[in-house]
Amino acid sequence: MSMLNAMRQKSAKAERSCVAPGEAGCDPVSDEANGPRRDTESTGSGLLQAVLTRENLRQAWKRVKANKGAAGVDGLDIDQTARHLVTAWPTIRDQLLLGTYRPKPVRRVTIPKPDGGERELGIPTVTDRLIQQALLQVLQPILDPTFSEHSYGFRPGRRAHDAILAAQGYIQSGRRIVVDVDLEKFFDRVNHDILIDRLRKRIDDAGIIRLIRAYLNSGILRDGVVLERYQGTPQGGPLSPLLANVLLDEVDKVLEQHGHCFARYADDCNVYVRSRKAGERVMALLRKCYGKLRLKVNEAKSAVASVTGRKFLGYSFWFAKEGVKRRVANKPMATFKQRVRQLTRRSGGRSMAEVIERLKPYLLGWKAYFGLAQTPGVWRTLDEWLRHRLRAIQLKHWKRGSTIYRELANLGATEHVAKRVAGNSHCWWRNSNGDIKRVLTIAYFDKLGVPRLS
Repeated sequence: MSMLNAMRQKSAKAERSCVAPGEAGCDPVSDEANGPRRDTESTGSGLLQAVLTRENLRQAWKRVKANKGAAGVDGLDIDQTARHLVTAWPTIRDQLLLGTYRPKPVRRVTIPKPDGGERELGIPTVTDRLIQQALLQVLQPILDPTFSEHSYGFRPGRRAHDAILAAQGYIQSGRRIVVDVDLEKFFDRVNHDILIDRLRKRIDDAGIIRLIRAYLNSGILRDGVVLERYQGTPQGGPLSPLLANVLLDEVDKVLEQHGHCFARYADDCNVYVRSRKAGERVMALLRKCYGKLRLKVNEAKSAVASVTGRKFLGYSFWFAKEGVKRRVANKPMATFKQRVRQLTRRSGGRSMAEVIERLKPYLLGWKAYFGLAQTPGVWRTLDEWLRHRLRAIQLKHWKRGSTIYRELANLGATEHVAKRVAGNSHCWWRNSNGDIKRVLTIAYFDKLGVPRLS
């Protein structure tokens, strides 16, 4: 029996036996922080039952499975969790309806950021990712329409590119000063009580609120020790971005009331104004707004500055004759080159096909995000630099002058070119930018499946 079949089999019985709105609950939990409970005044069973419907769970499982991801603290991956839930889900479902379910702690991991640096994630168990995803699918259609039009992060039909284009439009309209505020460890500093208060103003559902409180209070496993958590909503769970938008929407609404032009993606917000004096006033306003939410502005990384001196979501802006243009900011460009060097090391002992196989997904992903940059000359330069590195790998793989001569001849090189390249067989880097370019051409690398950036 599959996990989803087990959910279906239990569904009708569980839905008949659950307590209806206004009826007395079973074994109420006295401490709200420990998890959700059902109480006699609760109006929350409606939304909670919507979360646990067969179709919603089916869609949630489909999304969790598609996202793959690592195991949580229980050590169970996707397939193992599916087998576990065949027998465990009916009990978990009853606990969710009765308010006795306890989420497991999240597992703390560190991943590299796209533009350099590192980001800490909290990985829930696959079971908790399923429940959070089911919650998200019910809550997002309710909450998302209430959010600011200037908010772009983790919202249906919106993406980072939309925020970047909006920022470019504000700059083009003459707003050449940006108020760039960096929040210090935002996801780790979210105040639970303030967040729950803002949620209650939008969702009149005690069961849902208490379940979210339970997730906020679940501990963190670090170095084999479970640490209690009194603040923060760790990145890594499906629900965290929605909760972040609930909290930060309050600041968005204040900026809207003052008529400001801004773009926010998650905790990354830039406000565009026409003068430095206006920028300082906005900065003071933002400090006040974030202070009310118990969030801390990182003064070292925040500034009121010219738009050309700051980056937004990995992009920076420059002024051309035709108007404002987009380009990849310096830091993510340096990170890109460093990663390509790692993937194309000549000392790796890998064949050309193996190098391309590892390189291809990184190039495609990077191009998909940074392809919005309006710098065709930069793309052509990067393409040539990349092919230069790949030609050097091929020369090292061939090693001997006789092998180089034979392989180039097989690829259609003239005798003159093949001899010149083969005669300098040990200077791989210098040799890879000379006559060999006539043979290992752009079309050659296209045929091998190397993506072009230009």
